[in-house]
Amino acid sequence: MSTAKVAISIDNQLLKEVDLLVKEKIYPNRSNVIQEAVKEKLAKITKARLERECSKLDTDFEQAMAEEGFSQEIESWPNY
Repeated sequence: MSTAKVAISIDNQLLKEVDLLVKEKIYPNRSNVIQEAVKEKLAKITKARLERECSKLDTDFEQAMAEEGFSQEIESWPNY
């Protein structure tokens, strides 16, 4: 995986907490702490977006479509 260097500004107290994670050997360095935090935040944003989109679905319609597809499919299954 390729990486890029970036410069960020970070609150002093937050940086102390990051440094504590490194000092306690939970992470090998600041970059890993921040990279992991960004990954987790992006995953949460993606999940929240998916949840919002799913909440727009008409569950009765989706259930009916699933049952219709399943009933048609099961008729084509071979008998054992």
